[in-house]
Amino acid sequence: MKRTLCVFLLGVAALAAANKANTGRLDNAATVFDEVMGISDKAIPQTLLDKSECVVLVPGMKKGAFIFGAKYGRGFISCRGSGGAGWSAPGAVRVEGGSFGFQIGGSETDVIMLVMNERGVDRLLRSKFTLGGDASVAAGPVGRSASAQTDAMMTAEILTWSRSRGVFAGVSLQGATLRQDITVNTDLYGKAYENAQIVKSGLEAPEPAKKLISLLTKYSARKTK
Repeated sequence: MKRTLCVFLLGVAALAAANKANTGRLDNAATVFDEVMGISDKAIPQTLLDKSECVVLVPGMKKGAFIFGAKYGRGFISCRGSGGAGWSAPGAVRVEGGSFGFQIGGSETDVIMLVMNERGVDRLLRSKFTLGGDASVAAGPVGRSASAQTDAMMTAEILTWSRSRGVFAGVSLQGATLRQDITVNTDLYGKAYENAQIVKSGLEAPEPAKKLISLLTKYSARKTK
């Protein structure tokens, strides 16, 4: 009896710790997005955000893990709601591998990605895909009025940025792999949902995610052509 009770209590403690970690990561993702979009002259161009289909936010990637090729980042995706209005409940992702070039300078790096078309969405909602391999990727331009009229940005399915030591810039994530994180989805929703189910089903965002969804709506309430 005592052993059973101990196992139960350990399970409850582990679940509470996981929920706390996921809530913290969602809060961090919301903070990163709000801070970046609040930079008047160096934010993600508004026109690109308004044209995007989905956003990927990965706060606080660990530098040390890059060197050894281990798992180094966890974050969330959200895609446009029905008819391009609003944003879906978030699905969890892990980011592994890839090169950040000269943008890796701090101990942690925040990463933001915009998925720009339906082909990119299809790849994003797979269980796993590789940037620059399965999906075309380009470093995103910086500045609200920055021009997106280059061949790379007109054809890339995903545009990427990073922020390290306060420096925000476009960065190529060639070779990085994105995987859906079913473990985190289970913790958040109480069921092992895949990201495609979360994004396409109209599932209600859990309470810890509502701040993030509110900020996405604040900065881009509806998709434009």
